[in-house]
Amino acid sequence: RAPRASPPDGGWGWMIVAGCFLVTICTRAVTRCISIFFVEFQAYFGQDYARTAWIHSIVDCATMLCAPLGSLISNHVSCQVGIMLGGLLASTGLILSSFATSLEHLYLSLGVLTGLGFALCYSPAIAMVGKYFNRRKALAYGIAMSGSGIGTFILAPVVQLLIEQFSWRGALLILGGFVLNLCVCGALMRPIALKEDRKTAPEFLEQDYVPEAQKQDLRQMSICSPLIKAWSHECLCYCSWKEYDFLLMPGFMVLAVSVLFMAYGCSPLFVYLVPYALTVGVSHHQAAFLMSILGVIDIVGNITFGWLTDRRCLKKYRHFCYLFAVGMDGLCCLFLPVLQNFPLLVPFSFTFGYFDGAYVTLIPVVTADVVGTSSLSSALGVVYFLHAIPYLVSPPVAGWLVDTTGSYTASFLLCGFSMIFSSTLLCFARLAKKIKRTHLQSLTNDANTKQHIWTNGAIAYSVTGELDQKDVEFLAADTNSYSNR
Repeated sequence: RAPRASPPDGGWGWMIVAGCFLVTICTRAVTRCISIFFVEFQAYFGQDYARTAWIHSIVDCATMLCAPLGSLISNHVSCQVGIMLGGLLASTGLILSSFATSLEHLYLSLGVLTGLGFALCYSPAIAMVGKYFNRRKALAYGIAMSGSGIGTFILAPVVQLLIEQFSWRGALLILGGFVLNLCVCGALMRPIALKEDRKTAPEFLEQDYVPEAQKQDLRQMSICSPLIKAWSHECLCYCSWKEYDFLLMPGFMVLAVSVLFMAYGCSPLFVYLVPYALTVGVSHHQAAFLMSILGVIDIVGNITFGWLTDRRCLKKYRHFCYLFAVGMDGLCCLFLPVLQNFPLLVPFSFTFGYFDGAYVTLIPVVTADVVGTSSLSSALGVVYFLHAIPYLVSPPVAGWLVDTTGSYTASFLLCGFSMIFSSTLLCFARLAKKIKRTHLQSLTNDANTKQHIWTNGAIAYSVTGELDQKDVEFLAADTNSYSNR
């Protein structure tokens, strides 16, 4: 098919949104529900908080650590193949986990294998939504990412019921069959060709070492498809660099650092909310219901924030909406240690769930605004890769703090301050960028008042008073640049 000039903003794109919606249910919602198994694993294997928390940490870490691998397969093979393969691996990991005889067994099967399968599905599915939508991108992402909340709302009580009826082994076996639906989601991901994806490098085509036949082929197909043609070593190096050149963008660097602190703060809450609720006297069903509330309000945050940030009045301020949501989740974590009963924990689940859904929706939107649509798949792979180490470290660290101090206060305070720091860092970076842009505009306007170009090419300057040294240097540099044209 001929490449489209712009995303369709509809049509089959809504099927892509539906597929991504199911992917987020089968990946992120299932990962969140692993926290319901926490008490069961701890009681069955007789281990402390820190060792048991490694299971959830490894799942999250493997999902994010291998996200670039999912992007690589999606870019160079097929998004459909990557998601189907990921579904098979994740299902196999959950089924093998139902036969676990030790925590180490769960580390490998439920942690590494299932996490790898989720990684091959998650970032490619999200990137496909960005390929099909532009004008309504935030709304499309809001609907797609709401699968995490809806899945948590439905699966949390269902998983608790399955554990009571079939034990944790039977519950994992049933989840393994459920996750096979990722293969169906993969089949929906029809690829789309956009003109901006087929842009070639003019400077590369000018090189003498590229044969004319290869130049012609290069103009007809994507430059970064090494499976189509055996390009020269120079071409492959150029492709690899162009695919990840966004890594040196200052805006992406700041976003990446803020993501590290945000990921550290958000992960322990999903692991320890149910155990914390049980320690303050909440029943098992009420604790699972707290996760359900968090999940369903997560949906509201996904869709409403996605719709609001697509409005003309807020479209320019997506970064600030994102950092506001992250900061509010941090404040919620700071107040959690004083909430000691079920009626107080319910408002917490409402508030934290809403803003969690809000910033999760805006992560791909903000990333696309920073790097552009053509690099979105690779950039999302890197962004989710940056979640890996915080996701791996934060739950065991929080568990160690619980084992050491005998309470959850230190763990939740550390999470809250980490998320607030992430929000503050991004806020200061945006303000510094705005101040720098304003300063450059003022310099440009000042230069325009001093420079007048005559029709014969001469340059005259109208100056009131004497020139200082900076003005002399500016005029000299400007005159030299004009004479070199």
